[in-house]
Amino acid sequence: MSINPVRRTAVSVAGALLCLVGIALLVLPGPGLLVVLAGLVVLSTEYERAHRLLRPVRLRALQAAEVSVASPVRLAGSVLTGLVLIGLGIGWIVVDRLPLSGIVTGSSLILGGVVLLGLLGYSAWHVHRDARLQRRRSAVGVSAATRKGPRSRPDG
Repeated sequence: MSINPVRRTAVSVAGALLCLVGIALLVLPGPGLLVVLAGLVVLSTEYERAHRLLRPVRLRALQAAEVSVASPVRLAGSVLTGLVLIGLGIGWIVVDRLPLSGIVTGSSLILGGVVLLGLLGYSAWHVHRDARLQRRRSAVGVSAATRKGPRSRPDG
């Protein structure tokens, strides 16, 4: 826990922003709980309450990550959402007539899109890696059992 008020404020703003984007992604396509988890990780560096919430949210987030990348349709919708966030962020920076247009709003949207795509990539890698390991283990177990079967018989 930091005594520096500038650091504490920066951590609070960044963590709260990630949590808010994650909450929005709970109803939009995307890994909402993973983004909430990222926000809690940031907040836990300054707040004990956020640190206590990490474990249950991490478990739920990993379960949700598996679901979000399990179907190609869900994965495509989540990727599309990330790309739309990046596009909207660029639009908010470039077009002056939009409400709250500017670098702050635009970069926040772009950051949200990049975080979403990064978390999706991690989730897909993690889930598919676990599936590959599971297939290898079951294949090794089956082939080892097959090899042991005939040799282990005393009569033959």
